[in-house]
Amino acid sequence: MRLLDDILIQLRAALERDDVPGAVSIIESLHPADQADLFADLHDEHQIALLPELRPTDSADILERLDDSEVAELAAQLPTDDLIRIVEEMAPDEAADLLGDIHPARAEAVLAGLDDPSEIRPLLLHPDDSAGGLMTSEFLALRPRMTAEDAIAAIRTWRPDSETAYYLFVVDAHRQLVGVVNLRQLVIAEPAALIADLMNPDVIAVTVGTDQEECARIMLREDLLALPVVDADRALVGVVTIDDVADVLVEEATEDLQRFGGAQPLERSYLDSPVLTVTQKRIVWLLLLFVTESLTGTVLRHFSNELESVVALAFFVPLLIGTGGNAGTQTTSTIIRALAVGEIALKDRMRALWHELRVGLLLGVGMAVIAYARAMTWGSADDLALTVALAIFVIVIWANLLGSVLPLLAVRLRIDPTVVSGPVMSTLVDATGLFIYFTIARLLILS
Repeated sequence: MRLLDDILIQLRAALERDDVPGAVSIIESLHPADQADLFADLHDEHQIALLPELRPTDSADILERLDDSEVAELAAQLPTDDLIRIVEEMAPDEAADLLGDIHPARAEAVLAGLDDPSEIRPLLLHPDDSAGGLMTSEFLALRPRMTAEDAIAAIRTWRPDSETAYYLFVVDAHRQLVGVVNLRQLVIAEPAALIADLMNPDVIAVTVGTDQEECARIMLREDLLALPVVDADRALVGVVTIDDVADVLVEEATEDLQRFGGAQPLERSYLDSPVLTVTQKRIVWLLLLFVTESLTGTVLRHFSNELESVVALAFFVPLLIGTGGNAGTQTTSTIIRALAVGEIALKDRMRALWHELRVGLLLGVGMAVIAYARAMTWGSADDLALTVALAIFVIVIWANLLGSVLPLLAVRLRIDPTVVSGPVMSTLVDATGLFIYFTIARLLILS
């Protein structure tokens, strides 16, 4: 890392003195991943000056590794001829992502300047977060009557990228997907062996409209390195590769973590996001949580007479709402993760509810015993200690049930379940937990 920092200093110094050839030499001597890291740390004007001067293959590699929003901004400022040279070297799926993010007229001008836009145009028809938007149209399809020798010869002619050569899909005369054969099978097979005899006809595939998260789940569950994408007639139209899935997993995990903290996801990396943008992403949820948290104050005001009568009730408020919020967050995070990896689905909602009810009962009993003992060590009266213990028992059960219901309800309403996690869950449990606590206190102490 220290070496890269030194190189970044040299790179910036070269650009500051307008030594673009020297900066190009520095960038082109690096590994593609390091090129992208250093390029992302440059000022916008230096990026625009440097990108057209690099080899188109290097420029393409850099753009493929940057955030989509950053790429779109760079592409908007590049001359069309330079952009065409770079897009020509990009993988079809990456090129489609770039062109889909810029002005349609500009995208059409770039397509018109490409030698063969036919691999990119179909990809522009599908949403970015679907299998159709994620797939690449750069793949080799075999025929059942080909021999292993013919297939290997076709691979040599094709010269595929490493990411697309593991699995080779077999199609019939109508381009319908009929099987899959891996590279190892072809290498060890007899040269005259037919693909029809080598292929596995039971091939897993998705349609173009399948959500990218579902593609990722399928590939992880089935240990696939490539996933074929078919249209409504089961004709093979593209392939989703494992490197694309890795990008999806990182992207989705990042969004979930940001939502889990009560903020809208950032479209660019953290340090590249303007302060005003970060503020806008956070302020809406912060205001919503502020309004929701005011329910806690409403509950306290409603039970102000009880607090005046038994001031000691207030001592246990932080303990109760903190425990309830933690219990709810534990449940919510568990349910959301189970939904994300396909361990449960909407149809399992009653099983999940029953599961968390039993967990809540056990946790509630354990926490009630500890809470009663803690209240007694503080010198509380027996009825107050019993109130605290019973309240924490009910609150933990309630928090577990709420934590399991809300994510499933969000899925039912087609809302990202992470929206109801973290601060949202804690805030809801705070208000309802206080209501439970003071209601029990009214019954046991003040009745």
